[in-house]
Amino acid sequence: MNETVPETVPPPVIEMQGIGKSFPGVRALHDVSFAAKAGEVHALVGENGAGKSTLIKILSGAYRPDAGTILLAGAPVSFQHPVEALRAGISVIHQEFSLLPERTVAQNLFLGREPVKRGLIDYTAMRAETRRVLDLFGAGGRIDPDMLVTELDVASQQMVEIAKAISLEARVVVMDEPTAALNEAECEVLFGIVGKLRDRGTAVIYITHRMREVTRLADRVTVLKDGEVATRFDTRPAPDVIVRAMVGRDIADFYAPRATREEIGDVVLSIRGGGNAALRGIDLDLRAGEILGFAGIQGAGRVALAMALIGHRPFTAGKVYLSGAEVAFAHPREAIRAGIGLVPGDRKAEGLTPMQSVRDNGMLTARAFAGLAATHKANHHTDLAGMDRLLDSLEVRAASYDQSIGSLSGGNQQKAIVARWLALKPKVMIFVEPTRGIDVNAKAGIYHLMRELAREGTAILMISSDLPEVIGAADRILVMRAGAIVSEFGPGPTEAQIMLAATGETEAAA
Repeated sequence: MNETVPETVPPPVIEMQGIGKSFPGVRALHDVSFAAKAGEVHALVGENGAGKSTLIKILSGAYRPDAGTILLAGAPVSFQHPVEALRAGISVIHQEFSLLPERTVAQNLFLGREPVKRGLIDYTAMRAETRRVLDLFGAGGRIDPDMLVTELDVASQQMVEIAKAISLEARVVVMDEPTAALNEAECEVLFGIVGKLRDRGTAVIYITHRMREVTRLADRVTVLKDGEVATRFDTRPAPDVIVRAMVGRDIADFYAPRATREEIGDVVLSIRGGGNAALRGIDLDLRAGEILGFAGIQGAGRVALAMALIGHRPFTAGKVYLSGAEVAFAHPREAIRAGIGLVPGDRKAEGLTPMQSVRDNGMLTARAFAGLAATHKANHHTDLAGMDRLLDSLEVRAASYDQSIGSLSGGNQQKAIVARWLALKPKVMIFVEPTRGIDVNAKAGIYHLMRELAREGTAILMISSDLPEVIGAADRILVMRAGAIVSEFGPGPTEAQIMLAATGETEAAA
C-alpha cells in the first residue's frame, strides 16, 4: 500500500517574528509579526506613525530590533547594515529617493556593483543592461541611461528607483508609496511590473495610502496601528473595510460637502488665451469659494499652469485678470504680492527648510513679505505668537513648534506650509498634489482644511494625479491634455470619463 507523502510547504521568503522597537519615550513597535511568501504581494498599511517605516528599516538593516527574529527562507538573519540586507536579496524602494542627482541613470543603477572588463568599468554593458531594465516598463524611450538624474522629473526618478531594485534581482522588493509621483498611465505600467515580479517568484511588500491599489494588487493585507498588528486579511477586502481597520471611520467621511451655489462667489481669477512653451489657449474662470480640480496625465500642462500663475514660468501669450484687474507676473514675488499662494507638489524639496523649526517654516512668507504681512495684521498671524495660534487652529501635531519640521509627519508638514500662506490671506491658493505621501486620516484633514478655506472666500485651484481625490474634493474639474484644457466636468464624474478625456480616447470614439 502506497503512503501519501505530505507536501512540504516552503517557508516564507521573509518572516519577522515578535519584532519590538523603542526609542526614547516612544514605543514604535510591539510584538509585530509579518511574513511575505514567494510570488505574493503583501500590502502593509496604516496611518503615519503606525510603525510601517520602523518595521521596514529593521528589515533593511537600518535599525536593530530590541526584540524578535528575522528569518530569510527559514534561516535566522541579523543585518548590521543596509548593504548586508541588499546583498541578501532585500531591496527597498524608499518614498524619499536615494538617487545621486549628479550621476547618470546607469551609474545610479549600478552604484557599487559596476561591471568590469579588463580592469575598467564596462560602461557599454552598464548602459545596455540599464536600457533593458527601463524597457521592461516602457521607460526606455524617454529615459536615456546617460541622462543625469537631476535632469529627470519626479515621475522619471521614481521609475529609475524601481528599475534599480529590479536590476538587483532581489528576492524581496519593498515598495514604499511607489505611485506617489506617478500619473495614471505610469501607475498602470507599475502595476504590470508588480505582476511580473509576482510571476517570477519575488516577494513584494507594498506600502501605500491608496486603498484602490491595495484592493487591486494585494494577495494579503496587514494593518498596523499604534505599533501593533491591528488585523490581517488573507484576501483583498473592500477599501472601506481596510480604512475602518486603520482609522475607525468610512471613506465617505473623508471629503467635506461640496460648495453650495450660495457659497460660490464672484470670479477672482480669469485667464483668456493664456500660453507659453508648455501651454496653449488656456481659458478659465476661478470663483471665490470654489475648489477647481485639474486632472490629466503627466506632462499634460497642469503643473506648467501652476508655474505660470505663480510667475515662475510666466505666460507669454494671453491675458490674466485678478479681481477684475489685468496682471502679468514675471516673478513669483509679484504673484505673491498680488495675492496668489502655492503649496508645491514636492514639499520636501520645494516647500520646507527641514532643519528649521515648525514655527520658522510657518513664518517664511510673513518674514519675506514683511510689508505685505503688515497690511494683514487683522489676522494676528504675522508674529510668532500669532503663528502659534494659526498652527493650533490647523491642528498641527508637534511636541513643540520649536522642533525641526523634518521630524513631523507628512500631513503635519503640509498643514504648516498652508499656515505659511494663510498669514498673507491670499485670494487664490494653488495646491499641487496636496496629499502626496500622507496617510488617509491626514488626507481627510487636508480636504476639510481646503474646504474651510474655500468657505472663507479663498479661490482654490487643486492639481492632483489621484483621480478619486479630484472627484471627491473638487466642485468642478478641468481636464488638460498637451498643454490645453480639453474637457470640463461638474460634480461626480467617473474615473473612466476623466481618463478618456485625458488620453483623447473620447475623441477617438466620437
